Amino acid sequence: MNAMRALAEIRERRIILKAAGVGAASLLGAQAVVVASLVGVDWWKQRGRKQRDAPRPGTYTAQVQDSAMTVYTSGEDVYEDMLEAIDGAERSIHMETFIWKGDEIGQRFLDGMNRAAERGVKVFVIYDGFANTVVPHSFYRFSEKVDVFRVPAVRRPFWKGPLRFSGLCHSKILVVDDNIGFVGGFNIGSMYSRRWRDTHIREIGPAVWGLRNAIATVWNEDRAPEHAIEWIPPKNWNPEVRVSPNLPIQLVYPIRGMYLSAIERARDHIWINTPYFVPDQQILDTLLAAARRGVDVRIMVPKDSNHIVADWVSRGFYGQLLEAGVTILLYAACMIHSKTATIDGEWSTVGTANLDRLSLSFNYETNVEIVDKDFAAEMEKVFLSDSTHCDELTSPAWRDRHPMARVAEVVLAPLRPLM
Repeated sequence: MNAMRALAEIRERRIILKAAGVGAASLLGAQAVVVASLVGVDWWKQRGRKQRDAPRPGTYTAQVQDSAMTVYTSGEDVYEDMLEAIDGAERSIHMETFIWKGDEIGQRFLDGMNRAAERGVKVFVIYDGFANTVVPHSFYRFSEKVDVFRVPAVRRPFWKGPLRFSGLCHSKILVVDDNIGFVGGFNIGSMYSRRWRDTHIREIGPAVWGLRNAIATVWNEDRAPEHAIEWIPPKNWNPEVRVSPNLPIQLVYPIRGMYLSAIERARDHIWINTPYFVPDQQILDTLLAAARRGVDVRIMVPKDSNHIVADWVSRGFYGQLLEAGVTILLYAACMIHSKTATIDGEWSTVGTANLDRLSLSFNYETNVEIVDKDFAAEMEKVFLSDSTHCDELTSPAWRDRHPMARVAEVVLAPLRPLM
């Protein structure tokens, strides 16, 4: 009897495992069909579409305690000021970037770094290898005097700690002479100069130490002391402008906690701009709770981003958000790549982290957190200017979407932890 029961249990387990395998294979097949269809439709829509210059809300300034802050919304403007800082460097340049295109703008940055190194400036450059796979290696002709680290997608000791050795280098930071710091969403390339709407800031003051230290932490891992970036003391122990860097090598991810804390404090309004919106459950629940207690929650995303699958994964959250009273703004003028938020006219953040799983829990990212009414007022001007180029998504329009769109959203939902 026991033998027969054991045999029956084995058969039952085999049936369950087979059914699970069939189900998983069916889901993967459905996802592949949906992804291929979306990519095909997106290609067809983009084919022959005339590229327009991105709107430019302007350049804004504010004094925050000991820090002079500048907010850039134009790639041309921020690139010129970055290149001017590089050409004026006297002692050191530290730069970390995600995408570095081999085009006219990319060449100007490369030449600027080489000139600085040749005149005796200590130059450290970090850029992501995976993000620049399509750029020929021959483009990166650095002077022998430039210290360069091309971050591989998977490092050799990956097996020792998958999370510590596999994050993409998604930060975009430039620090010159330990006194001028730039950070934000702009990658390096001609397309981003005019075609994308993005946001970057320049800080002259004590927070530059945090930007420099974020770069140094990535550079110094497993590096001999004689080749390391030296430590310097911060200018201010507790500046009003604070740097929050995600550092997978240390298993440190403060940006997510920064967002959660700020959203939980909100009393009046939360205005968020992110190119890819794939929040984890806690971030989502905190936003929904804020909206339900009467906070004016607005989330601005591209109407059509450069990642069509990410757009459709984001759509799976829209129903819950609209029901809770969240305003969803679809930026229609061009691709908007800004990663910013402002809350209650007091708190703001600008940086490199998207409001998605990869940025908050996996990649190297750097955001600056500013608690200052004057700076928040400038950030609100930018948000309101961008809002004039948005279509507001309404609940009736969302409920009336095509049934096949609903199916696609359900099929793609399991991809959320990967995006």
